Amino acid sequence: MRRLATTTLLGSLAFACATAAPKPNDGAAASGSEAATLSQAAALIAGPAEGFTAACTATIDRAKAGIAAIKAAPAPRDTEKTLELYDSATAGLNDMDSDSEIARNASTDPKLRAAAEGCDQQIQAYVTDYQLDRALYDALAGLDLSAQDEATKFWMQRELREYRRTGIDRDEATRAKVKALNDELVTIQQEFTRNIREGTRRIELDPKDLDGMPDDYKKAHLPGANGKITITTDYPDYYPFMSYAKSAAAREKAWRAFNNRSAPENLPVLSKMLEKRYELATLLGYANWADYITETKMIGSGKAAGDFIDKIAAAAGSRMEADKARLLARKQKDDPKATVLYPWDSGFYSDRVKAEQYSFDTQAARPYFEFSRVQQGVLDVSAKLFDVQWKKVTGVKTWHPEVDVFDAYRGGQMLGRVYLDLHPREGKFKHAAQFTLVTGQEGVRYPEGVLLCNLPNPGATPALMEPSDMETLFHEFGHLVHHILGGHVKRAANSGVRTEQDFVEAPSQMLEEWTRDAAILRTFAKDYRTGEPIPEALVEKMRAAEEFGKGMGVRTQMFYAATSLHLHDRDPRGLDTTKLVAELQSKYSSFPYQEGTAFHAAFGHLEGYSAVYYTYMWSLVIAKDLFTAFEQKGMFDPATAERYRKTILEPGGAKPASALVKDFLGRDSDFKAYAAWLNR
Repeated sequence: MRRLATTTLLGSLAFACATAAPKPNDGAAASGSEAATLSQAAALIAGPAEGFTAACTATIDRAKAGIAAIKAAPAPRDTEKTLELYDSATAGLNDMDSDSEIARNASTDPKLRAAAEGCDQQIQAYVTDYQLDRALYDALAGLDLSAQDEATKFWMQRELREYRRTGIDRDEATRAKVKALNDELVTIQQEFTRNIREGTRRIELDPKDLDGMPDDYKKAHLPGANGKITITTDYPDYYPFMSYAKSAAAREKAWRAFNNRSAPENLPVLSKMLEKRYELATLLGYANWADYITETKMIGSGKAAGDFIDKIAAAAGSRMEADKARLLARKQKDDPKATVLYPWDSGFYSDRVKAEQYSFDTQAARPYFEFSRVQQGVLDVSAKLFDVQWKKVTGVKTWHPEVDVFDAYRGGQMLGRVYLDLHPREGKFKHAAQFTLVTGQEGVRYPEGVLLCNLPNPGATPALMEPSDMETLFHEFGHLVHHILGGHVKRAANSGVRTEQDFVEAPSQMLEEWTRDAAILRTFAKDYRTGEPIPEALVEKMRAAEEFGKGMGVRTQMFYAATSLHLHDRDPRGLDTTKLVAELQSKYSSFPYQEGTAFHAAFGHLEGYSAVYYTYMWSLVIAKDLFTAFEQKGMFDPATAERYRKTILEPGGAKPASALVKDFLGRDSDFKAYAAWLNR
């Protein structure tokens, strides 16, 4: 998953925004353009809270001064000067808000998290103000863009459209109501994500309930003073348990805790969030929030999103039923009377089917995926593919001691800096995502990005990862590379991951393909005990086993997508969200709804992505098509890799995503590669 900070109005996400004004250099040595700087944003997130608040206030003041200067200039305004003022003003706001998003999700200091929430509220309030400022809109709309490059024209076309979608052409009373609703939404959305972030649940189990678990897991989960084992709903605890624990009762207990980890507290918060979004969308003339939010996506409308979800669900239907039948048959070997497959059976019996029918034992693979080796592997693979050199940096002040810092170079020229915060801790973001720290701009600032993940932590026991954990790290690193390589453009507003939202997952999904090649895996997937590379035969079995469950996996994704969309495509007043989710689960998912659970209370995408979770599968269709070029020429073919880098990643948001794809493939994207993958 990739979760992005909400940094502009009305559900727009960070990849649609600009970046911060230049921040002071932190003194680290850097080659390249001497005009560009590294920031002290990481140190700012480290605290104290008072410093964060002061920086936030100063950023807002700078933005206000820049926008005031635009409005004060007499017409006809100098186009280039106006664009630079506007880009800089909005840049500072958006980067500061991105920093507040990281602080809220990664800081261990409650005071700093509170300061970051306050900063977000102040920034969003001011963004609402200026996006409803008719004088500013008129100044921008009146600029003569004829001498500007196409990327700048594309930026301003999108920007002016967002003003109109905000209600800039409405009467004063309507604009005031838009502002009030946006202010309320910021607070509600913060509460929703806070409840998820702080919603870790713990369950106590008997030692015998760990029967089937790997030795390293057992050593990391020893009995407490009361003789009980405690596991949490954090990913490194939860997912291995669901795959290996033999006790169905214990798995059910863990599953129910995981699917209630933000319930009931988030259910009324979700209802408020849906109601305010609907009120805002209808105030602006849309039928519902889904129609509003999809208007600026590749897909274009809520109806088209629904049709896409149903198309994919239908395509995966027969394969899902075949997957379920095989799982139930395997369960019946343990319990001949079993007639029902439960969601807490899925991971365990999938592992059994893979071990017994594909000769692939996930536990046998885990020693080859020790965390530090996998981290080095993603650095090495991305370096070779994208012609980047990663250099570890020490002595940089960050928000936590576990954060690793790397600078990216090409031929001695600095490209940017990344921060890897990859292990779980109390109060931290619970999923896996790339966040913007600083968005780059040519000759002004280097791009800086952050990964927040929840992967096993090296310590007294080896940090052994599931193959799926490895793929997650490659996926999120794909976003990070996109952010860094796309961070060297003229306009901050086009920098980094700035394409339509239903394209942004494609580059990261495509990078997962490099985890499926045996020769590539053998360069870093080595037994932590002996150093021996993973056997090619084991990789072949792993990939064959990976094909099992594909139908169930796709249908699960379509259930999530349908939940995201259909919670937002109707009047939510009086809506029983749990009842609707149960209906959608029955229609799309592999498993029926289980009474007493509320997974949607912890469905974090409902805050950032709102109605458009479908974007993951839409992007995957494109990613499978993009990968055909590498399949034909080779995984590290220099010419293909360079063309991909220059046409897909480096332009940032300078063109519509459909144009980027056509530049790389030489044609429009189609469904053939995805269909071949789904039916393989």
